[in-house]
Amino acid sequence: MPQTPDSLARSARHVFVYGTLRRGGANDINRLAPAPAFVGTAQIEGVMHHLGAYPGVRLQAGGTVQGEVYAIAPEVERLLDEIEMILPEPTGEYLKRELAVQVGPRQLACLVYEISPAHADGKPVIASGDWIANKDG
Repeated sequence: MPQTPDSLARSARHVFVYGTLRRGGANDINRLAPAPAFVGTAQIEGVMHHLGAYPGVRLQAGGTVQGEVYAIAPEVERLLDEIEMILPEPTGEYLKRELAVQVGPRQLACLVYEISPAHADGKPVIASGDWIANKDG
């Protein structure tokens, strides 16, 4: 029996997306299958770096990063690992982390793909922490 968005949100892993995977982004997570279930918008503490065609976030004090939380099936987690170059062979550009994220009244354990320090050092900071609003500048 297929899962409904509500049952998926209760049983699946969650991911916080902040860059090209957000709605309207070049890799919009909503294009993946099985369809992720949108849980809500959220913010995390971190610093967003402009890496050209996409951003990277360092999970550190000093800023707030805007994003979206989705409930995802294991198949989508694997696709995300491939997009972020964790699989099939890790490149070291992104590190897969788990972070407690406040989404409305709930706190959820979310996967977050953090840029490695070597790839972020010296790159411009997006002070607003909002890739969709600032991806061109």
